[in-house]
Amino acid sequence: MFKHLLVPTDGSPLSMAALTRAVSFAKDAGARITVFYAEPTPLPAYDGVGGISSAHLTQDLRERLDGAAQDILGAAKALVAGSGVPVDTQVRVGDQPYKLIIRVAETQGCDLIFMASHGRRGVSALLLGSETNMVLNHSSIPVLVYR
Repeated sequence: MFKHLLVPTDGSPLSMAALTRAVSFAKDAGARITVFYAEPTPLPAYDGVGGISSAHLTQDLRERLDGAAQDILGAAKALVAGSGVPVDTQVRVGDQPYKLIIRVAETQGCDLIFMASHGRRGVSALLLGSETNMVLNHSSIPVLVYR
């Protein structure tokens, strides 16, 4: 039925638990997995009291964000390793992760988005937002939510 799963991760224990379950699901279905990380866009770095933009600090921040993305995706690949499930990784930079998730699922030909949800409700969900909810509301690709 499903042959290519997109599994977004932020490196949290919950998203890694969702990946573990996605691996089991993919193995049973004979599917492959693309693990995705939405890297935040770095804000311009300012150096000193006068608020002068520093290209060096901005570059340093970019390198740290890139490094964090590779660490998270490396841990994800290690989790999948040995399962027999083919895995690929993707990173995109942007400020609206739900849009990046949907775009990558579409461009990679994924037929299921398998993602975690913290299950926040009410005011907590309104204040913190929910990328999972936004994906559910905007994706034409089926979404399986792991809690």
